Amino acid sequence: MKVIAVIGAGTMGNGIAHTFAQSGFTVKLIDVSEKSLDKGMATIAANLDRMVTKGTITQEDKAKTITNIITYTDIKDGVVGADLVVEAATENVELKLNIFKQLNDACSHNTILATNTSSISITQIGAVVAHPERVIGMHFMNPVPIMKLVEIIRGYNTSDEVTKTIMSLSEKLGKTPVEVNDYPGFVANRILMPMINEAIETLYNKVAGVYEIDTVMKLGMGHPMGPLQLADFIGLDVCLAILNVMYDGFKNPKYAPCPLLVNMVRAGKLGVKSGEGFYDYSESKKAEKISKQFI
Repeated sequence: MKVIAVIGAGTMGNGIAHTFAQSGFTVKLIDVSEKSLDKGMATIAANLDRMVTKGTITQEDKAKTITNIITYTDIKDGVVGADLVVEAATENVELKLNIFKQLNDACSHNTILATNTSSISITQIGAVVAHPERVIGMHFMNPVPIMKLVEIIRGYNTSDEVTKTIMSLSEKLGKTPVEVNDYPGFVANRILMPMINEAIETLYNKVAGVYEIDTVMKLGMGHPMGPLQLADFIGLDVCLAILNVMYDGFKNPKYAPCPLLVNMVRAGKLGVKSGEGFYDYSESKKAEKISKQFI
């Protein structure tokens, strides 16, 4: 496997492209927006600069990584010759199904089609392509170049051969792949999102404030980030989308999103990406200042 196409130049897409390119693969980074591609490449360059400063890589390594990435605004052009396509678009079912329908027409039947979805059914995605045995979940963690885990999700039809290939490929990236089966939220978000949602419920019910909730979980449970800070980092819109997928999939009220989360997303308070969530990021990207709403 030599050529990897990555669809989506956002946070996850550019991180995945960076990781493959740094490992020596030729990467075709695809996004419909030229502006998003420019921003994604700038992010990759900035992240590589930080690695150079820390002594993790050399300037030569950085240059090779950047050279390994080619950008495209058209899916058909971008996937030509790809051995693997990794879709990393927004966590929206209809959008992902539309992309995979395009991939079905544009790619050969030998191309492995992976999705970085954090909650949407791999089986459902695979159902819109011929040879669904080649469709698999490849859920990277953010920030992709740093985090070791890759959740490898088998759809109902995913073949043993494809699973073994992607497990092995993940190891070549220096990652630790973990195989899981296709149920809403998989493992990571099935456990993480109810915890985040419960932290929001705890705030909503005025049991404690933002600082207090996060401090209890950091100092008492050894978490590197409090759940409210983590929600801001992930994006409250993403948290809501994942909870809705799980609630729809299980029909269990324990996955129902907290009304506070719903209202914050409606109000555009999405966390770090919008400049405000449970914390105020107008002056710093660090969770140091609590949002006025919760003081």
